[in-house]
Amino acid sequence: MKITFTQEGKVPVVPGGVGLFFEDLNYALDGGLYAEMLENRNFEAKDVHGEWDRYIVDEDGGYAWAPFPAKAEISLKIKTDRALFPENPHYLRIETADGGAGVSNKAYDGIYLTKGAGYKISFYARSYDYRGHVCVGVFEGAEMLVGRRIKLKADGKWHRYAFSVKAKRDAERAQFRFLLEKAGCVHADAFSMMPENAVLGVFRRDLVELMKAMNPGFLRFPGGCVVEGNNLANRYLWKNSIGQPERRKQNWNRWAVHATGPETGWRSAYSHYGQTLGIGYYEYFRLCEYLGAKPLPVVSVGIACQYMSSEFVPLDSPELETYIQEALDVVEFANGGKDTVWGKVRADMGHPEPFNLEYLGVGNEQWEASPVQKDTGMPAPNEFYKRFELFEKRIHERYPDLKIVGTVGPTVDTDSHRDAWKWTRENLRKNPDFVYCSDEHFYVSPQWLYDHTDVYDHYPRLGTVYAGEYAAHVPGSGAAGFNAPQSNCWEGALAEAAFMTGMERNADVVVMKSFAPLFARLGYTQWCPDMIWFDGKSAYGSASYYVQLLYSQYTGSWSFPTCTDEKGIYASVTERDGTYFVKVVNAGEAEVHAGIEADVDFGSMTRIIRLSGELGQYNTVEEPKLISPQEVAPTSPNALDLPPHSFNVLIFKK
Repeated sequence: MKITFTQEGKVPVVPGGVGLFFEDLNYALDGGLYAEMLENRNFEAKDVHGEWDRYIVDEDGGYAWAPFPAKAEISLKIKTDRALFPENPHYLRIETADGGAGVSNKAYDGIYLTKGAGYKISFYARSYDYRGHVCVGVFEGAEMLVGRRIKLKADGKWHRYAFSVKAKRDAERAQFRFLLEKAGCVHADAFSMMPENAVLGVFRRDLVELMKAMNPGFLRFPGGCVVEGNNLANRYLWKNSIGQPERRKQNWNRWAVHATGPETGWRSAYSHYGQTLGIGYYEYFRLCEYLGAKPLPVVSVGIACQYMSSEFVPLDSPELETYIQEALDVVEFANGGKDTVWGKVRADMGHPEPFNLEYLGVGNEQWEASPVQKDTGMPAPNEFYKRFELFEKRIHERYPDLKIVGTVGPTVDTDSHRDAWKWTRENLRKNPDFVYCSDEHFYVSPQWLYDHTDVYDHYPRLGTVYAGEYAAHVPGSGAAGFNAPQSNCWEGALAEAAFMTGMERNADVVVMKSFAPLFARLGYTQWCPDMIWFDGKSAYGSASYYVQLLYSQYTGSWSFPTCTDEKGIYASVTERDGTYFVKVVNAGEAEVHAGIEADVDFGSMTRIIRLSGELGQYNTVEEPKLISPQEVAPTSPNALDLPPHSFNVLIFKK
């Protein structure tokens, strides 16, 4: 069979079109990318449960903390009087009649230590009359693996104590403890245990390294449905995420109530899932700098998650101005000079130079709808189109060069999707800068992806696409529930690779793309499949991760019209500075011999990078690179044998 490409009709490829979408889902931030090792470190945990428009938020500040030893004569109480910080007022009062007693922290699955690695431990404590020492650190049985004895000041004031330690040996599922050496009473708050190798001091290194290896062109954050909130009060407030970390007001996570129902008492296993905001907008922007990725923050338009709530701010409500101002202030925080209100905040946090924000996502996956209102029982229009037009107008009045990323809803090939594109294109005809691109989301079967590899061939060339959330959901692969690494099997990733050939051939339409979700902590997952899986010790990329990595690393500046003459073979071709990248998927059961032809001299094949495997295979902690790129030596200047179920990147040079 032949793969043929032509110069006529080639289109430019927008640099950095393959990026990352981060949402605090699957414990991706607290318990994941945020390198903090302790759970509920500030005693602000909430226990959240309920259903549509009926969410109950109970304070549960003692979550993840327990008396130690379990049978000790000890009293633990969550208090708020004379708090350390008013934004997070809860703290722990520990009173014990026994020496060597105190509290331990659950720390998700326990503390993992690496021999020779350094760790920073800190906490705040207040003592009125306790004049003894406390032992703070990580224990295995009676042995302190890392830690320190510290004498507290007994003056009735809050004091911060901090120290660094090195692990003398590896440990798994060890226990963090805070122990009073003799009987007495102490107040404690704002604990922290952070690995010294954390990227920028806050990001878990192995997760960031997997991100950086992809060479992402952009990073979309902080969501996702987290931006919208389960109700408007729960939405992401970026201004709460900046400043001193201990003073960032904690929020509960929208995913704490995902998939609840009467059979579970309207409570999920993750009802304490929260957002400490130890990583906020300042850290997200710095991470983008570190990755070499353009930031793409997303702001709320005053509509709560339409899957979980009927709440929205009416278009004629003065309250909507708050949401518009939040969007304007994001840009000022990122780009404003030190003489502006929010630019000064950024500078005072340690970054006087602007972050050079180019993109702003306005809304997540809203659609024009009339939800039933809980107060009246009657439907009311959310007027999404009109409110987006208002946001666009106000944002571009102040920042005319900013590229706004719009949305056409959470589905494709539906009435709401078609109507959203009709509205978008009507506005683009009147104003070419109305949106830079529109965000499409699709979680579909592998067969759907194979059947729609040509879908963007037929898109009008008015309006561009950001494929912001997509993944192949293999039927039956997640039968064990959401905690299913097997859902990232090669069958789904191969279909994603095939579909992406269509994206790449239509680089003039699909200008940005990002697989979703990005992260999943094993045992703490509300959604699968996911690109990167991890536990407290290690992390690995799924087969889908390596597909995305190859598309990001091996993409040119021009995309050529490409065709194949055999069913089940999908291909795309790009070129940069005389190097040609031919991506080809053999989705079939048999090996196929393929030759490459073109109306241009594309040189000879110098490298073959291949992903292949059995359809049901997937990467695991034990075999993290079972499905991963392999170098194959070319045996011909312009032809090769394509193994069944394989994705191949062929590199040609003159």
